[in-house]
Amino acid sequence: MLVARPIELLSPARDLTCGMEAVRHGADAVYIGAPAFGARAAACNSIDDIRHLCDFAHPFNVRIYVAMNTILKDDELAEAERMICRLYDAGVDALIVQDMGITRLDLPPVPLHASTQADNVTPEKVRFLHEAGFTRVILARELTLDEMAAIRRQTSVELEAFVHGALCVSYSGRCYLSAALSGRSANRGECAQLCRLPYTLEDADGRTIVAGKHLLSLKDLNRADELEAMMQAGISSFKIEGRLKEVSYVKNLTAYYRKRLDALFARSGAFYRLSAGASSYTFEPQPDKSFNRGFTPYYLHGRTPDITSFETPKSTGEFLGKVRDVSGNSFTLTTKKAVHNGDGFIFRSSRGAWEGVRANRVEGNRVYLLKKSALRLQTEVYRNFDKAFEDLLAKPSAERKLAVKFELRDTCFGLTLSATDETGARAIVVRSLEKVSARANPLENIRVQLSKLGNTPFRADETVVNMSGLWFIPSSLLAEMRRDVTDRLLLVKRIQYRRVQVKAGNPAAIYPECRTDYTANVANAEAAAFYCAHGVETVVPAYELSPPHGIPLMLTVHCLRYSMGWCPLHHNCRSPYKEPFYLVHDRTRLRLQFDCRACRMEVYAG
Repeated sequence: MLVARPIELLSPARDLTCGMEAVRHGADAVYIGAPAFGARAAACNSIDDIRHLCDFAHPFNVRIYVAMNTILKDDELAEAERMICRLYDAGVDALIVQDMGITRLDLPPVPLHASTQADNVTPEKVRFLHEAGFTRVILARELTLDEMAAIRRQTSVELEAFVHGALCVSYSGRCYLSAALSGRSANRGECAQLCRLPYTLEDADGRTIVAGKHLLSLKDLNRADELEAMMQAGISSFKIEGRLKEVSYVKNLTAYYRKRLDALFARSGAFYRLSAGASSYTFEPQPDKSFNRGFTPYYLHGRTPDITSFETPKSTGEFLGKVRDVSGNSFTLTTKKAVHNGDGFIFRSSRGAWEGVRANRVEGNRVYLLKKSALRLQTEVYRNFDKAFEDLLAKPSAERKLAVKFELRDTCFGLTLSATDETGARAIVVRSLEKVSARANPLENIRVQLSKLGNTPFRADETVVNMSGLWFIPSSLLAEMRRDVTDRLLLVKRIQYRRVQVKAGNPAAIYPECRTDYTANVANAEAAAFYCAHGVETVVPAYELSPPHGIPLMLTVHCLRYSMGWCPLHHNCRSPYKEPFYLVHDRTRLRLQFDCRACRMEVYAG
């Protein structure tokens, strides 16, 4: 007999507001930055805000995960330990970590999720992490469906994978470009995003191959059409990237994937949603209206040519149409989509550069700008800011409610009112009442009064009245009983809420390698002791502690030789230029090396 499997939609939160909106718009779980030690240093949150988010989310059985996924120095471990205890007391359901030293601290029973920064690529590594005590492993974005399925077949730990958002061009946790060139370590949450800069590609003789393009910049991930395939491959949690994104992004993308997943669940009994409560929306979610550089499923089905965003690292948004005519500072679009005053557009000029303009006034498909632009006939125009859509999302745009059944009964001395929500949680209140026959049938007023649930997380789904007579019940008494029973129901739900139990690690688990290099990101004595305790004979310090010479600063499956059509494996041809190739930006010079056996590109200081 097939047992249905729960599926989690995991949304990002830059702050408390974003987290609450993620819950309202349908997330099964939310991940948010800790007060410190998160891989997005600009997205830290206080313990009080995290506690507030837990209190708001848990009645819906929505889990809150806190990202503490930087590498730690020795003098930071004590602070991290204290913070984790406070986070657990605040109600968090799990920590997302990459530093293995955290596993050796004196921790409360909080589950640990292995961050994608921990380079979770092989079945052997994932199986080890499970044996070492991790309850979930977040897989590398670069994995194919077949590779995900192979990990699922060989392990039993929960698997999480990204489905949407910005892509790191490097394997997560294995990029040292920012640390080497700017002193800002990505593994310390301070990535300078040097991959989004324009570079000129030169050959060994100094000849220009490509000039001034964003050659390390990728499109954004979108696997909305691959959700069912990923479920079949064994993924249980679908993660939206974006802990630095604005609240409208969180609203739009959470609602979009909620609706896509619910449609899949309705067609198949093999999967079901993890949390409770139904969301209703004031808008129709559309992913291309939120920040994006164009979309790609990345390497889910193997190497494909559609992953790059060479022209611009900025948001291109949604395609609108082509310019039909230009007159002075106005132009007409051939499009079926409505355009609005204040819309932002982006297009490629005759020089090939991307330029942006803002609509000052719109009449039908005629757009008036404040000044003349470089638009020409047949120019393709994209909208990267939809004023009407953003205005809609700036207002309350979703409600999430738990269905509740009320049952009102009379007793020999008064009334009882019970409330049972869709999860089975139940509360009851009792009131005395002098029984006086009503002049009119009170049933309709009872239903009306009990349905007034206002700002509570509940929605009256059914009201049952079992009384021995048609008694007069004051509306004020019904309102008082409704308030009291819903308050008690919330209290019951908080008491009954159960966090996932922590898994005890196996101290005899053996790490799949006997030596770790700098890419293991070992920056403290406890992390080194972790690897040694699990059979590693040689532990090399993290790049940030002791930068080695002559090593790749970036490891990536993105290959410029492939992008240029010169891959000896896929294109069966060779480059007309002399290698090694170099990426040049101002005074920065990076050397490229191609590892065809591993099918990846390595970036070195030039």
